[in-house]
Amino acid sequence: MRRFHVLKNTNYCPTVNVESLLTLVDEETREKAIAGTKDNALVLDVTKFGAFRVLGKGLISVPVIVRAKSFTRQAEEKIIAAGGKCELLE
Repeated sequence: MRRFHVLKNTNYCPTVNVESLLTLVDEETREKAIAGTKDNALVLDVTKFGAFRVLGKGLISVPVIVRAKSFTRQAEEKIIAAGGKCELLE
């Protein structure tokens, strides 16, 4: 029986947690981000690392500008509280 109407993986959305954002970059970049200030924050595009959505598990204390397709409310609050920004991608 044919099933042309069945669409698989329509809700494909890999995720990353707030606590593991800094583990996506190498150690040298991570140390610069920790030593940096709010004016020269690390710009982190999570779609280049294979994730589309940022979840709010964990804490972050470094100001980071995060670019992703979607954020949870808790993740957005934690990133902004640390002095960073959330930028939505299309």
